[in-house]
Amino acid sequence: QWSETSGITWKQAIPGAGWSTPLILEGKVWITTASLTGRTMSALCLDEKTGDILWEKTLITNDNPEPLANKVNSYASSTGAIESGRVYFHFGAYGTFCLDTTSYETLWQRRDITLSHWRGPASSLVLAGDRLVLTMEGADQQYFVALSTADGKTLWRRDRSTAYNDEKDGIPANSGDMRKGFSTPLLVPVGDKVQVISNGSKACWAYDLATGQEIWQVTYETHSPSSRAVYDSETKQVFVNTGLGKAEIWAIRLDETTLGNVTDSHVNWKFFKRAAKRSSPVLMKGHLYMANDGVVSCVDIKTGEDRWAERAGGEYSASLLANQDLLYCCDEDGGTFIIKAAPTFELVAENRLDAGMMASPAVSGSALFLRTRTHLYRIDAP
Repeated sequence: QWSETSGITWKQAIPGAGWSTPLILEGKVWITTASLTGRTMSALCLDEKTGDILWEKTLITNDNPEPLANKVNSYASSTGAIESGRVYFHFGAYGTFCLDTTSYETLWQRRDITLSHWRGPASSLVLAGDRLVLTMEGADQQYFVALSTADGKTLWRRDRSTAYNDEKDGIPANSGDMRKGFSTPLLVPVGDKVQVISNGSKACWAYDLATGQEIWQVTYETHSPSSRAVYDSETKQVFVNTGLGKAEIWAIRLDETTLGNVTDSHVNWKFFKRAAKRSSPVLMKGHLYMANDGVVSCVDIKTGEDRWAERAGGEYSASLLANQDLLYCCDEDGGTFIIKAAPTFELVAENRLDAGMMASPAVSGSALFLRTRTHLYRIDAP
């Protein structure tokens, strides 16, 4: 239980606007933000115990940022990545940075990985050993880049080979909306490879993390997915959100026979009711949980059958969080709905903060970190 007047360990105002999730390691909390106009893009470091701002720096100044043209995005929506000694920040085509977590020195930066975001950047970084995977899906280009964490140099680049079928007289229709994606790839080991699985407009692709080589694809008619895929190792299924238009969840069988176009051979089931627009689902005890349009729902992952769907909160952008027993669902109105992770619905608690949450929640130990549109909160278990 918590509210603005109780249960809060600390509360710190965050300047500007940004929907990135906090990164927490070694007693520090890292977060990105940007001005509403996108002319400045910054990073902050806070003390994990007290919430005091230890360091703040403007990393990018831009006199002519591309308009967002998107009421639910910000110029600092992409979540970075962190490991001992280094933190990585990503602002899409505006820049990617690696900083030393002790000295705050910029170790390297890339300002040359460009495209037209059109609706703004949102895909987050994926850190995998010695490489950092960037998702660059815009109106004009759609590609992936793996960078060396040591120096930021490009290890490989892979353009999407999706057939968008949206051109008229050689020009993409809808200003590129039918080509753009916002989701973050999922890494899954299959055989002797680690697959980079990314659901984009019109298709979901898997790539080899080591080389960027295409492994498999499924194709669909929808576009602009935001939520991340999730994987179940027991049933060997990856669950993919197909995006806007007529959003569906597809269960794709994933093994060493999943090669080439597997749309007709490896899709076990499809679920089309209340599929999330932006919020990523969570997988717990054989069930997939998701939130959309003020409804939280539960689906059996073996059959795709609907277990329950109950109204809880408003619209959702923040991804769901789960522990062994509970779901934490943070809506855009400031509510957090704590629900039993079970095949029958039970609302355990409802808590509310003044401003809504676009950023996904973060956890350190038993502490919960919630970023609203205006503040960052630390909430500890009693």
